[in-house]
Amino acid sequence: MRVDAASRPARRRYPCQLRRGLRGSQARSSLTPIRLMTAALIPAALALAPAPPALAAQPPATAARVITDIAYAPADPPTSRGHLLDLYLPRGGGKPRPLVMWSSGSGWLGDQGKEGAAPVAEFFTARGYAVAGISVRASTQARFPAQVHDVKAAVRWLRAHARRYNLDPGRFAIMGNSSGGWVATMAAVTGDVRALEGNLGVTGVSSRVQAAVDFYGPTDFLRMDTHMIDCPFFNRTFGLTDCHNDPRSPESLLVGCPIQTCPAAVARANPVTYVSRADPPLLVLHGQADLLVPHHQSELLYAAVRRACGTAAFYSIPGVGHEHPYVTDPTLAAGFTVSATVGCRQGPTRDRPPPTWQTIERFLRLAFARR
Repeated sequence: MRVDAASRPARRRYPCQLRRGLRGSQARSSLTPIRLMTAALIPAALALAPAPPALAAQPPATAARVITDIAYAPADPPTSRGHLLDLYLPRGGGKPRPLVMWSSGSGWLGDQGKEGAAPVAEFFTARGYAVAGISVRASTQARFPAQVHDVKAAVRWLRAHARRYNLDPGRFAIMGNSSGGWVATMAAVTGDVRALEGNLGVTGVSSRVQAAVDFYGPTDFLRMDTHMIDCPFFNRTFGLTDCHNDPRSPESLLVGCPIQTCPAAVARANPVTYVSRADPPLLVLHGQADLLVPHHQSELLYAAVRRACGTAAFYSIPGVGHEHPYVTDPTLAAGFTVSATVGCRQGPTRDRPPPTWQTIERFLRLAFARR
């Protein structure tokens, strides 16, 4: 089944609960006792076999129904595919399904981030989740903050159409790898940043998410080269001469200027700039042998969440590069370490499970239980 731009509804106002986007679950106010308790359990419970019953009442899911090329906003430019999403829906009825959104990385050089969602959907739809693959525009099509406007427009579209597709608008999670990890993290930490909301597609609906998973996404572009393992390899890969500081690097193209000449623009594209205690729980995963995005970039993100008294867990995996094969083969994460922080307190780090899809799914259920 194919849905194109003609199927988009006209802009209109939506019920207050969608406009607020379950603001109560993410509001910048003190935690209630129940929310404090569940927030404190998120990192610790990754090591426990029992899982919250959030999905226990769901009927068994069968093969997913796939709806491709849904236009969540107009194409701009007209040849772009960075306004499309694919939706994978588990068959069967039951209660509204939680949603996992995925965007694949490309160094912001491609507009087909939704294409990487199929293996994610294979795991999650079998467990009662809906999955959306989301594309955002390439830096050659639109400069930052267009990519953040895009992902927020996709979230709003999905939330506005939650009833149609049997989605639970209060259980939206977002994931991505590399620049897609940056997209996911930016969506998670800018829930209260109106300046980055944009006005694409459906408006009047919240773009907040309730959990995020970042696979080796970049954060502070100005500090990348200092921690690069092999800049000559990076230069050969992208046809550059000055690593990430090159005027033609993926980061320079994203912000529209050589990054070392425009630190203010770079800061606006840095997820760390927006981190706050009100952000949803964040799971960060990064290989120590990454030749494209230094491991230090995820260290910076985790440290920012810890300083803000937020909730995060950080998996650091030795011997792994710019990839995440360990999600299906835990032996490839041998020697991993975990850091965890909850509300200004260091969480337990021993006896943690490996960073598999099963562990990530458990993290999502704990995050959703914070509502």
